[in-house]
Amino acid sequence: MKVPEALDDDLGVLAARRGVSKSALIRDAMSELVARERVDRVPLGSFLALAEDLAGCVEAPEDLSTNKVYLDDYGR
Repeated sequence: MKVPEALDDDLGVLAARRGVSKSALIRDAMSELVARERVDRVPLGSFLALAEDLAGCVEAPEDLSTNKVYLDDYGR
């Protein structure tokens, strides 16, 4: 990976301060970035976990999903 000389110098100083190689420092930074972007853009988890904030947000009869009376006009 090519980086500007000033950035390379800063990476060297930070890596030395942490006692790791520049490669390890860059890998860690890239891993953190990917993890943060993944959470922001592609939510992880089950559908139930992703939709739990939607549960109870609609008012409807309690038997809406089981009572066939509600299907009389469905599709018309």
